[in-house]
Amino acid sequence: QVQLVESGGGSVQAGGSLRLSCAFFGYIPSPLSLAWFRQAPGKEREGVAYIDREGFTNYAESVKGRFTISLPNVVNILYLQMNDLTPEDTAMYYCAAGPGRARLQSDAYNYWGQGTQVTVSS
Repeated sequence: QVQLVESGGGSVQAGGSLRLSCAFFGYIPSPLSLAWFRQAPGKEREGVAYIDREGFTNYAESVKGRFTISLPNVVNILYLQMNDLTPEDTAMYYCAAGPGRARLQSDAYNYWGQGTQVTVSS
């Protein structure tokens, strides 16, 4: 069982930056795919970015060029650096993990954190 704990959310003004962290621990299957998702009020959960077992990354079109997902080798922490934030980025952000192929679809992941709130004001 993989446990995931997100942190780093908060309130920023448009144009600002935040870095989200997701610490994962427990029984960690290898290889492991990791991703960030978000869900705004009244909207479905959407994939933001993933990193696969080879370190390949992919992003939703809405965040390309602004967000960066990373996984340093020495620690079990997944990051999401978010720059040039807009009010449309306001959502609860979740990290997810799973042994399957990395995708931006939520059904690819077995394990989820409880989320961290990001609020961007105009």
